[in-house]
Amino acid sequence: MLEFAMLVIMVTTLVALLVAYRRGRQGFQPAEPESGTLYVTGVSPRPDAVGEQFVTITGNLFGPSVPETVVYGRFVWDVNQWPAIGDYIPVVYPHGKPDRWQIAHPGGRPGLGS
Repeated sequence: MLEFAMLVIMVTTLVALLVAYRRGRQGFQPAEPESGTLYVTGVSPRPDAVGEQFVTITGNLFGPSVPETVVYGRFVWDVNQWPAIGDYIPVVYPHGKPDRWQIAHPGGRPGLGS
């Protein structure tokens, strides 16, 4: 009886390992992000420095699955392409979650710690 129980445990463990291995190879496929637009209503002043600097942007995000939503974020931005109030910036976000938006603009990238 003890040998049968050990055999069942070993087979169950082997099956669990095979399932985990197959799942790991296929990976997790998240849903496609949605594209939206951010209308800039506020931006931190452009610094006198050169290269990339931190910028804080506030604006109204709108897209296909969300109504107009006020959002803000801090990014590293090239000072030669500094955003301005009234700009429309392309963004992406998970379906229905505009608070997790990201810039889809060549001048900006996420800031450290954001």
